[in-house]
Amino acid sequence: MYYVSQSSPFEGTHEALIIGMFEGNKPLQEPLAELDKRMNGHLSTLKKEKQLRTKLGTVTEIFSLGLLKSRALYAVGLGKKEELTEEKLRQSLAAAGKKIREHRITNGAVLLDSFVTEKILAEQVGFLVAEAIALSLYQLADYKEKTNEVEKELQSFTVYSKSTQLSDALKRGKVYGEGTNLARGLVNTPGNMLTPSDLADEARKLAVRHGFKVEVLERAEMEKLGMGALLAVASGSDQPPKMIVLTYEGAKEQKDVLGFVGKGLTFDSGGISIKPSQSMHEMKYDMGGAAAVLGAMEIIGTLKPEVNILAVIPSTENMINGSALKPGDVIRSLAGKTIEVRNTDAEGRLILADAVTYAKQLGATYLIDVATLTGAVMVALGDCTTGAVTNNEEWMEEVLEASAETGEWTWRLPSYEPYREMLKTSDIADLNNAPGRLAGSITAGLFVGEFAEDTPWVHLDIAGTAWQSKATNLGPIGGTGVMARTLARVAENYKRF
Repeated sequence: MYYVSQSSPFEGTHEALIIGMFEGNKPLQEPLAELDKRMNGHLSTLKKEKQLRTKLGTVTEIFSLGLLKSRALYAVGLGKKEELTEEKLRQSLAAAGKKIREHRITNGAVLLDSFVTEKILAEQVGFLVAEAIALSLYQLADYKEKTNEVEKELQSFTVYSKSTQLSDALKRGKVYGEGTNLARGLVNTPGNMLTPSDLADEARKLAVRHGFKVEVLERAEMEKLGMGALLAVASGSDQPPKMIVLTYEGAKEQKDVLGFVGKGLTFDSGGISIKPSQSMHEMKYDMGGAAAVLGAMEIIGTLKPEVNILAVIPSTENMINGSALKPGDVIRSLAGKTIEVRNTDAEGRLILADAVTYAKQLGATYLIDVATLTGAVMVALGDCTTGAVTNNEEWMEEVLEASAETGEWTWRLPSYEPYREMLKTSDIADLNNAPGRLAGSITAGLFVGEFAEDTPWVHLDIAGTAWQSKATNLGPIGGTGVMARTLARVAENYKRF
Protein backbone atom coordinates (compact mmCIF):
# COMPACT_ATOMS: atom_id res chain seq x y z
CA MET A 1 0.00 0.00 0.00
CA TYR A 2 2.91 2.38 0.69
CA TYR A 3 4.93 3.77 -2.20
CA VAL A 4 8.07 5.90 -1.82
CA SER A 5 8.69 8.55 -4.45
CA GLN A 6 11.45 11.11 -4.99
CA SER A 7 9.47 12.77 -7.78
CA SER A 8 7.56 16.02 -7.42
CA PRO A 9 4.70 15.66 -4.91
CA PHE A 10 2.80 18.34 -6.79
CA GLU A 11 2.48 16.27 -9.96
CA GLY A 12 0.92 13.23 -8.29
CA THR A 13 -2.83 12.72 -8.56
CA HIS A 14 -4.25 12.03 -5.11
CA GLU A 15 -7.49 12.60 -3.26
CA ALA A 16 -5.53 14.09 -0.36
CA LEU A 17 -1.93 15.23 0.16
CA ILE A 18 -0.90 15.55 3.83
CA ILE A 19 1.50 18.35 4.75
CA GLY A 20 2.97 19.51 8.06
CA MET A 21 2.66 23.12 9.24
CA PHE A 22 4.63 24.60 12.14
CA GLU A 23 3.66 27.65 14.18
CA GLY A 24 5.46 30.94 13.62
CA ASN A 25 5.53 33.93 11.28
CA LYS A 26 8.63 32.91 9.33
CA PRO A 27 8.30 32.52 5.55
CA LEU A 28 7.47 28.98 4.44
CA GLN A 29 10.53 26.83 3.86
CA GLU A 30 11.01 24.08 1.29
CA PRO A 31 9.22 21.92 0.35
CA LEU A 32 6.22 24.05 1.39
CA ALA A 33 7.64 27.15 -0.36
CA GLU A 34 7.33 25.42 -3.73
CA LEU A 35 3.84 24.21 -2.84
CA ASP A 36 2.86 27.77 -1.88
CA LYS A 37 4.20 29.06 -5.19
CA ARG A 38 2.14 26.53 -7.15
CA MET A 39 -0.93 27.61 -5.20
CA ASN A 40 -0.36 31.28 -6.02
CA GLY A 41 0.60 32.14 -2.44
CA HIS A 42 -2.65 30.84 -0.94
CA LEU A 43 -0.88 28.90 1.83
CA SER A 44 1.00 31.98 3.02
CA THR A 45 -2.16 34.06 2.87
CA LEU A 46 -4.21 31.52 4.82
CA LYS A 47 -1.51 31.23 7.44
CA LYS A 48 -1.11 35.00 7.76
CA GLU A 49 -4.88 35.45 8.15
CA LYS A 50 -4.95 32.59 10.67
CA GLN A 51 -7.30 30.54 8.49
CA LEU A 52 -4.73 27.73 8.40
CA ARG A 53 -4.46 26.19 11.87
CA THR A 54 -1.00 25.30 13.09
CA LYS A 55 -1.89 24.31 16.65
CA LEU A 56 -0.64 20.84 17.46
CA GLY A 57 -2.97 18.09 16.23
CA THR A 58 -5.31 20.25 14.15
CA VAL A 59 -6.08 19.44 10.51
CA THR A 60 -7.13 22.06 7.95
CA GLU A 61 -8.60 20.81 4.68
CA ILE A 62 -7.64 23.04 1.74
CA PHE A 63 -9.09 22.37 -1.70
CA SER A 64 -6.53 22.82 -4.46
CA LEU A 65 -9.12 24.16 -6.97
CA GLY A 66 -7.16 22.74 -9.87
CA LEU A 67 -3.87 24.38 -8.90
CA LEU A 68 -2.50 20.94 -8.00
CA LYS A 69 -3.27 17.51 -9.37
CA SER A 70 -4.19 16.41 -5.84
CA ARG A 71 -7.81 17.25 -4.99
CA ALA A 72 -7.10 18.59 -1.49
CA LEU A 73 -4.41 19.29 1.08
CA TYR A 74 -4.65 18.15 4.69
CA ALA A 75 -2.50 20.64 6.59
CA VAL A 76 -1.52 19.12 9.93
CA GLY A 77 -0.72 21.55 12.74
CA LEU A 78 2.56 20.68 14.46
CA GLY A 79 2.86 23.48 16.99
CA LYS A 80 6.27 24.96 17.70
CA LYS A 81 9.03 23.18 15.82
CA GLU A 82 11.41 23.03 18.76
CA GLU A 83 8.73 21.43 20.96
CA LEU A 84 7.73 18.62 18.59
CA THR A 85 8.37 15.11 19.93
CA GLU A 86 7.84 11.71 18.34
CA GLU A 87 4.72 11.12 20.45
CA LYS A 88 3.25 14.49 19.51
CA LEU A 89 4.00 13.76 15.87
CA ARG A 90 2.38 10.31 16.15
CA GLN A 91 -0.79 11.89 17.53
CA SER A 92 -0.83 14.64 14.89
CA LEU A 93 -0.36 12.22 12.00
CA ALA A 94 -3.15 10.11 13.44
CA ALA A 95 -5.44 13.15 13.23
CA ALA A 96 -4.79 13.21 9.48
CA GLY A 97 -5.37 9.46 9.31
CA LYS A 98 -8.72 9.94 11.01
CA LYS A 99 -9.67 12.43 8.28
CA ILE A 100 -8.69 9.86 5.65
CA ARG A 101 -11.05 7.36 7.25
CA GLU A 102 -13.90 9.85 7.73
CA HIS A 103 -13.64 11.10 4.14
CA ARG A 104 -13.21 7.58 2.75
CA ILE A 105 -10.00 8.44 0.94
CA THR A 106 -8.72 5.60 -1.24
CA ASN A 107 -5.60 7.28 -2.68
CA GLY A 108 -3.59 9.45 -0.29
CA ALA A 109 -0.09 10.87 0.01
CA VAL A 110 2.18 12.69 2.43
CA LEU A 111 4.84 15.33 1.91
CA LEU A 112 7.12 13.67 4.44
CA ASP A 113 9.92 16.24 4.42
CA SER A 114 7.51 18.89 5.73
CA PHE A 115 7.44 16.98 9.04
CA VAL A 116 11.20 16.53 9.45
CA THR A 117 13.04 18.46 12.17
CA GLU A 118 16.61 18.49 13.47
CA LYS A 119 15.55 16.02 16.18
CA ILE A 120 13.14 13.83 14.17
CA LEU A 121 14.76 12.58 10.99
CA ALA A 122 13.10 11.31 7.82
CA GLU A 123 13.35 7.62 8.77
CA GLN A 124 11.68 8.28 12.12
CA VAL A 125 8.94 10.29 10.44
CA GLY A 126 8.44 7.45 7.94
CA PHE A 127 7.93 4.94 10.74
CA LEU A 128 5.48 7.23 12.53
CA VAL A 129 3.53 7.98 9.35
CA ALA A 130 2.94 4.30 8.61
CA GLU A 131 2.21 3.41 12.23
CA ALA A 132 -0.16 6.33 12.86
CA ILE A 133 -2.07 5.80 9.63
CA ALA A 134 -2.55 2.09 10.42
CA LEU A 135 -3.69 2.83 13.97
CA SER A 136 -6.05 5.64 12.99
CA LEU A 137 -7.74 3.59 10.25
CA TYR A 138 -8.78 0.85 12.70
CA GLN A 139 -12.54 0.48 13.06
CA LEU A 140 -14.66 -1.53 15.44
CA ALA A 141 -16.25 -4.63 13.99
CA ASP A 142 -20.00 -4.50 14.49
CA TYR A 143 -22.75 -7.05 14.18
CA LYS A 144 -25.50 -4.79 12.89
CA GLU A 145 -27.56 -5.59 9.83
CA LYS A 146 -25.51 -4.55 6.82
CA THR A 147 -26.55 -2.14 4.07
CA ASN A 148 -25.64 -2.42 0.40
CA GLU A 149 -23.31 0.57 0.66
CA VAL A 150 -19.77 -0.27 -0.46
CA GLU A 151 -17.21 0.56 2.23
CA LYS A 152 -14.28 2.54 0.80
CA GLU A 153 -10.82 1.98 2.28
CA LEU A 154 -7.37 3.41 1.72
CA GLN A 155 -5.83 1.43 -1.14
CA SER A 156 -2.62 3.31 -1.91
CA PHE A 157 -0.49 5.84 -0.06
CA THR A 158 2.50 7.63 -1.58
CA VAL A 159 5.31 9.00 0.57
CA TYR A 160 7.15 11.87 -1.10
CA SER A 161 10.65 12.53 0.25
CA LYS A 162 14.20 13.26 -0.81
CA SER A 163 15.30 10.38 1.42
CA THR A 164 15.93 7.04 -0.28
CA GLN A 165 16.07 5.08 2.99
CA LEU A 166 12.40 4.93 3.93
CA SER A 167 11.20 1.51 2.83
CA ASP A 168 12.26 -0.33 5.99
CA ALA A 169 10.89 2.39 8.28
CA LEU A 170 7.54 2.37 6.50
CA LYS A 171 7.34 -1.42 6.66
CA ARG A 172 8.12 -1.46 10.37
CA GLY A 173 5.64 1.29 11.17
CA LYS A 174 2.88 -0.47 9.24
CA VAL A 175 3.65 -3.78 10.96
CA TYR A 176 3.61 -2.15 14.41
CA GLY A 177 0.24 -0.57 13.67
CA GLU A 178 -1.26 -3.78 12.29
CA GLY A 179 0.00 -5.85 15.23
CA THR A 180 -1.69 -3.41 17.60
CA ASN A 181 -4.87 -3.59 15.55
CA LEU A 182 -4.84 -7.38 15.80
CA ALA A 183 -4.72 -7.03 19.58
CA ARG A 184 -7.52 -4.44 19.48
CA GLY A 185 -9.71 -6.75 17.42
CA LEU A 186 -9.31 -9.56 19.92
CA VAL A 187 -10.09 -7.33 22.89
CA ASN A 188 -13.22 -5.96 21.21
CA THR A 189 -14.64 -9.38 20.31
CA PRO A 190 -17.64 -10.35 22.49
CA GLY A 191 -17.02 -13.09 25.03
CA ASN A 192 -19.38 -15.53 23.36
CA MET A 193 -17.37 -15.19 20.14
CA LEU A 194 -13.93 -15.38 21.76
CA THR A 195 -13.81 -18.24 24.23
CA PRO A 196 -10.53 -19.78 25.45
CA SER A 197 -10.83 -22.27 22.59
CA ASP A 198 -11.23 -19.42 20.10
CA LEU A 199 -8.22 -17.64 21.58
CA ALA A 200 -6.19 -20.83 21.12
CA ASP A 201 -7.32 -20.94 17.49
CA GLU A 202 -6.09 -17.36 17.00
CA ALA A 203 -2.70 -18.42 18.34
CA ARG A 204 -2.64 -21.37 15.96
CA LYS A 205 -3.33 -19.03 13.03
CA LEU A 206 -0.38 -16.89 14.09
CA ALA A 207 1.79 -20.00 14.30
CA VAL A 208 0.87 -21.04 10.76
CA ARG A 209 1.36 -17.52 9.42
CA HIS A 210 4.81 -17.03 10.92
CA GLY A 211 6.20 -20.52 11.48
CA PHE A 212 5.99 -20.50 15.28
CA LYS A 213 5.87 -23.69 17.28
CA VAL A 214 2.52 -23.96 19.06
CA GLU A 215 1.31 -26.04 22.00
CA VAL A 216 -2.11 -25.87 23.64
CA LEU A 217 -2.52 -27.72 26.92
CA GLU A 218 -5.99 -29.12 27.65
CA ARG A 219 -7.57 -29.64 31.06
CA ALA A 220 -6.32 -33.23 31.44
CA GLU A 221 -2.73 -32.20 30.74
CA MET A 222 -2.99 -29.32 33.20
CA GLU A 223 -4.33 -31.66 35.86
CA LYS A 224 -1.45 -34.04 35.27
CA LEU A 225 1.09 -31.22 35.58
CA GLY A 226 -0.58 -29.77 38.69
CA MET A 227 -1.78 -26.38 37.42
CA GLY A 228 -4.14 -26.02 40.37
CA ALA A 229 -4.42 -22.23 40.27
CA LEU A 230 -5.56 -22.00 36.65
CA LEU A 231 -7.86 -25.00 37.04
CA ALA A 232 -9.43 -23.51 40.18
CA VAL A 233 -10.43 -20.37 38.32
CA ALA A 234 -11.70 -22.44 35.38
CA SER A 235 -13.86 -24.64 37.61
CA GLY A 236 -16.79 -22.22 37.45
CA SER A 237 -17.02 -22.19 33.65
CA ASP A 238 -18.41 -24.64 31.11
CA GLN A 239 -15.72 -23.49 28.67
CA PRO A 240 -12.58 -25.64 28.79
CA PRO A 241 -9.42 -23.77 29.89
CA LYS A 242 -6.36 -23.57 27.68
CA MET A 243 -2.67 -23.00 28.34
CA ILE A 244 -1.38 -21.59 25.06
CA VAL A 245 2.32 -21.57 24.17
CA LEU A 246 3.98 -20.02 21.10
CA THR A 247 7.72 -20.38 20.51
CA TYR A 248 9.79 -18.16 18.22
CA GLU A 249 13.46 -18.99 17.71
CA GLY A 250 15.18 -16.01 16.13
CA ALA A 251 18.61 -16.66 17.72
CA LYS A 252 19.08 -20.38 18.26
CA GLU A 253 22.69 -19.92 19.34
CA GLN A 254 21.60 -17.78 22.30
CA LYS A 255 20.60 -19.33 25.60
CA ASP A 256 18.42 -16.45 26.73
CA VAL A 257 14.68 -16.69 26.14
CA LEU A 258 12.26 -13.81 26.67
CA GLY A 259 9.03 -15.02 28.23
CA PHE A 260 5.94 -12.94 27.42
CA VAL A 261 3.02 -14.01 29.61
CA GLY A 262 -0.44 -12.60 28.88
CA LYS A 263 -3.54 -12.90 31.04
CA GLY A 264 -6.27 -14.52 28.92
CA LEU A 265 -9.51 -14.13 30.89
CA THR A 266 -11.96 -14.10 27.97
CA PHE A 267 -14.73 -13.00 30.33
CA ASP A 268 -14.62 -12.10 34.01
CA SER A 269 -17.81 -12.05 36.06
CA GLY A 270 -15.77 -11.86 39.27
CA GLY A 271 -16.90 -15.36 40.24
CA ILE A 272 -18.70 -15.67 43.56
CA SER A 273 -17.17 -12.29 44.50
CA ILE A 274 -19.28 -11.01 41.65
CA LYS A 275 -18.63 -7.67 39.96
CA PRO A 276 -21.21 -4.86 39.79
CA SER A 277 -23.47 -5.26 36.77
CA GLN A 278 -23.13 -1.69 35.47
CA SER A 279 -19.94 -2.18 33.41
CA MET A 280 -19.66 -5.94 33.47
CA HIS A 281 -20.18 -6.09 29.68
CA GLU A 282 -16.72 -4.55 29.30
CA MET A 283 -15.15 -7.54 31.03
CA LYS A 284 -14.62 -9.13 27.63
CA TYR A 285 -11.47 -6.97 27.70
CA ASP A 286 -9.97 -8.97 30.57
CA MET A 287 -7.87 -10.84 28.03
CA GLY A 288 -6.10 -7.62 27.04
CA GLY A 289 -2.77 -9.03 28.23
CA ALA A 290 -3.16 -12.08 26.01
CA ALA A 291 -4.15 -9.82 23.11
CA ALA A 292 -1.02 -7.69 23.66
CA VAL A 293 1.18 -10.78 23.58
CA LEU A 294 -0.45 -12.08 20.38
CA GLY A 295 -0.22 -8.63 18.79
CA ALA A 296 3.47 -8.49 19.70
CA MET A 297 3.99 -11.95 18.22
CA GLU A 298 2.37 -10.75 14.98
CA ILE A 299 4.95 -7.94 14.82
CA ILE A 300 7.82 -10.23 15.82
CA GLY A 301 6.80 -12.91 13.34
CA THR A 302 6.89 -10.36 10.50
CA LEU A 303 10.06 -8.46 11.43
CA LYS A 304 11.96 -11.50 12.76
CA PRO A 305 14.33 -9.96 15.33
CA GLU A 306 17.33 -12.02 16.43
CA VAL A 307 15.98 -13.14 19.79
CA ASN A 308 14.20 -16.14 21.26
CA ILE A 309 10.63 -15.61 22.48
CA LEU A 310 8.30 -17.81 24.48
CA ALA A 311 4.69 -16.56 24.61
CA VAL A 312 2.56 -18.17 27.32
CA ILE A 313 -1.16 -17.42 27.67
CA PRO A 314 -3.31 -18.95 30.41
CA SER A 315 -6.91 -18.70 29.25
CA THR A 316 -10.25 -19.35 30.89
CA GLU A 317 -13.46 -17.63 31.96
CA ASN A 318 -14.20 -16.62 35.54
CA MET A 319 -17.82 -17.66 35.99
CA ILE A 320 -20.22 -18.99 38.61
CA ASN A 321 -21.64 -22.48 38.86
CA GLY A 322 -21.91 -25.18 41.52
CA SER A 323 -18.24 -26.08 41.08
CA ALA A 324 -16.89 -22.53 41.17
CA LEU A 325 -13.98 -21.41 43.32
CA LYS A 326 -15.16 -20.03 46.67
CA PRO A 327 -13.74 -17.46 49.08
CA GLY A 328 -11.86 -19.36 51.77
CA ASP A 329 -10.76 -22.18 49.46
CA VAL A 330 -7.12 -23.23 49.51
CA ILE A 331 -5.56 -24.23 46.19
CA ARG A 332 -2.13 -25.52 45.21
CA SER A 333 -0.29 -23.90 42.31
CA LEU A 334 2.01 -25.50 39.75
CA ALA A 335 4.97 -24.18 41.74
CA GLY A 336 3.72 -26.05 44.83
CA LYS A 337 2.84 -22.90 46.76
CA THR A 338 -0.57 -22.94 48.43
CA ILE A 339 -2.95 -19.99 48.11
CA GLU A 340 -5.88 -18.99 50.29
CA VAL A 341 -8.53 -17.42 48.09
CA ARG A 342 -9.98 -14.43 49.89
CA ASN A 343 -11.56 -12.95 46.76
CA THR A 344 -12.52 -14.86 43.60
CA ASP A 345 -12.35 -11.62 41.61
CA ALA A 346 -8.60 -11.59 42.23
CA GLU A 347 -8.34 -14.42 39.72
CA GLY A 348 -5.90 -12.96 37.20
CA ARG A 349 -2.95 -13.34 39.53
CA LEU A 350 -3.93 -16.99 40.08
CA ILE A 351 -3.81 -17.97 36.42
CA LEU A 352 -0.65 -15.90 35.91
CA ALA A 353 1.01 -17.77 38.78
CA ASP A 354 0.79 -21.06 36.89
CA ALA A 355 1.68 -19.42 33.57
CA VAL A 356 4.81 -17.76 34.94
CA THR A 357 5.88 -21.03 36.55
CA TYR A 358 5.26 -22.91 33.30
CA ALA A 359 7.21 -20.31 31.27
CA LYS A 360 10.17 -20.83 33.59
CA GLN A 361 9.88 -24.61 33.25
CA LEU A 362 9.95 -24.21 29.45
CA GLY A 363 13.16 -22.19 29.63
CA ALA A 364 12.25 -18.50 29.90
CA THR A 365 15.18 -16.59 31.42
CA TYR A 366 13.58 -13.10 31.36
CA LEU A 367 9.89 -12.56 32.04
CA ILE A 368 7.30 -9.89 31.30
CA ASP A 369 3.69 -10.49 32.27
CA VAL A 370 0.92 -8.26 30.93
CA ALA A 371 -2.48 -8.22 32.57
CA THR A 372 -5.63 -6.20 33.14
CA LEU A 373 -5.06 -6.99 36.79
CA THR A 374 -6.47 -4.37 39.17
CA GLY A 375 -8.94 -1.53 39.35
CA ALA A 376 -6.55 0.03 41.85
CA VAL A 377 -4.07 0.90 39.09
CA MET A 378 -6.70 3.19 37.55
CA VAL A 379 -7.09 5.00 40.86
CA ALA A 380 -3.33 5.43 41.06
CA LEU A 381 -2.43 6.22 37.45
CA GLY A 382 -5.65 6.91 35.55
CA ASP A 383 -6.24 5.54 32.06
CA CYS A 384 -3.12 6.81 30.28
CA THR A 385 -0.29 5.08 32.14
CA THR A 386 0.48 1.42 32.76
CA GLY A 387 1.67 0.42 36.23
CA ALA A 388 4.76 -1.75 36.58
CA VAL A 389 6.37 -3.85 39.30
CA THR A 390 9.72 -5.61 39.02
CA ASN A 391 12.33 -7.67 40.82
CA ASN A 392 15.18 -6.51 38.54
CA GLU A 393 15.95 -2.85 37.88
CA GLU A 394 18.11 -3.48 34.82
CA TRP A 395 15.35 -5.46 33.13
CA MET A 396 12.81 -2.82 34.16
CA GLU A 397 14.89 -0.12 32.48
CA GLU A 398 14.79 -2.03 29.20
CA VAL A 399 11.01 -2.23 29.36
CA LEU A 400 10.71 1.46 30.28
CA GLU A 401 12.93 2.42 27.35
CA ALA A 402 10.78 0.40 24.95
CA SER A 403 7.57 1.87 26.33
CA ALA A 404 8.95 5.39 25.95
CA GLU A 405 9.90 4.70 22.33
CA THR A 406 6.41 3.44 21.49
CA GLY A 407 4.50 6.11 23.41
CA GLU A 408 2.93 3.54 25.73
CA TRP A 409 3.65 5.27 29.02
CA THR A 410 4.68 3.11 31.97
CA TRP A 411 5.39 3.97 35.62
CA ARG A 412 7.37 1.83 38.04
CA LEU A 413 5.60 1.18 41.36
CA PRO A 414 7.57 0.42 44.56
CA SER A 415 8.11 -3.12 45.77
CA TYR A 416 9.44 -2.68 49.30
CA GLU A 417 9.43 -5.57 51.74
CA PRO A 418 6.30 -4.48 53.68
CA TYR A 419 4.26 -4.98 50.51
CA ARG A 420 5.61 -8.51 50.15
CA GLU A 421 4.75 -9.29 53.74
CA MET A 422 1.12 -8.39 53.04
CA LEU A 423 0.88 -11.42 50.76
CA LYS A 424 1.74 -13.74 53.64
CA THR A 425 -1.15 -12.84 55.90
CA SER A 426 -2.93 -16.18 55.55
CA ASP A 427 -2.93 -18.47 58.59
CA ILE A 428 -3.54 -21.57 56.50
CA ALA A 429 -1.65 -21.11 53.20
CA ASP A 430 1.62 -19.77 51.82
CA LEU A 431 -0.06 -16.80 50.15
CA ASN A 432 -3.21 -14.69 50.42
CA ASN A 433 -4.54 -13.75 46.98
CA ALA A 434 -6.29 -10.56 48.19
CA PRO A 435 -4.67 -8.98 51.27
CA GLY A 436 -6.82 -5.84 51.13
CA ARG A 437 -7.36 -2.45 49.48
CA LEU A 438 -4.07 -0.89 50.56
CA ALA A 439 -1.49 -0.89 47.73
CA GLY A 440 -3.76 -3.16 45.71
CA SER A 441 -1.87 -2.87 42.41
CA ILE A 442 1.49 -3.42 44.09
CA THR A 443 0.48 -6.50 46.07
CA ALA A 444 -1.27 -7.98 43.02
CA GLY A 445 1.88 -7.59 40.95
CA LEU A 446 4.12 -8.89 43.72
CA PHE A 447 1.85 -11.93 44.06
CA VAL A 448 2.80 -12.85 40.49
CA GLY A 449 6.41 -12.04 41.34
CA GLU A 450 6.36 -14.74 44.03
CA PHE A 451 6.28 -17.24 41.15
CA ALA A 452 8.91 -15.46 39.06
CA GLU A 453 11.22 -15.85 42.09
CA ASP A 454 14.80 -14.96 41.06
CA THR A 455 14.15 -14.83 37.31
CA PRO A 456 14.32 -11.20 36.08
CA TRP A 457 10.69 -10.17 35.78
CA VAL A 458 8.50 -7.17 35.01
CA HIS A 459 4.76 -7.02 35.61
CA LEU A 460 2.64 -4.61 33.55
CA ASP A 461 -0.85 -3.80 34.85
CA ILE A 462 -2.85 -2.51 31.89
CA ALA A 463 -6.28 -2.42 33.54
CA GLY A 464 -6.43 1.33 32.96
CA THR A 465 -4.78 1.51 29.54
CA ALA A 466 -6.17 -1.53 27.69
CA TRP A 467 -9.59 0.08 27.19
CA GLN A 468 -10.58 3.62 26.24
CA SER A 469 -14.03 5.03 26.89
CA LYS A 470 -13.59 7.95 24.49
CA ALA A 471 -12.47 7.83 20.88
CA THR A 472 -9.09 9.40 20.06
CA ASN A 473 -7.24 10.12 16.84
CA LEU A 474 -5.43 6.81 17.28
CA GLY A 475 -8.58 4.74 17.64
CA PRO A 476 -12.22 4.32 18.56
CA ILE A 477 -13.84 3.45 21.87
CA GLY A 478 -12.81 0.00 23.10
CA GLY A 479 -9.59 -1.98 23.17
CA THR A 480 -6.33 -0.12 22.65
CA GLY A 481 -3.97 -3.04 22.04
CA VAL A 482 -1.64 -1.44 24.57
CA MET A 483 1.74 -3.08 25.16
CA ALA A 484 1.77 -5.02 21.89
CA ARG A 485 4.20 -2.44 20.50
CA THR A 486 6.22 -2.23 23.72
CA LEU A 487 6.73 -6.00 23.87
CA ALA A 488 7.75 -6.05 20.22
CA ARG A 489 10.19 -3.19 20.81
CA VAL A 490 11.70 -5.03 23.80
CA ALA A 491 12.30 -7.96 21.47
CA GLU A 492 13.82 -5.76 18.76
CA ASN A 493 16.06 -3.94 21.24
CA TYR A 494 17.26 -7.09 23.00
CA LYS A 495 20.89 -7.46 21.92
CA ARG A 496 22.74 -7.71 25.21
CA PHE A 497 23.80 -11.32 24.93
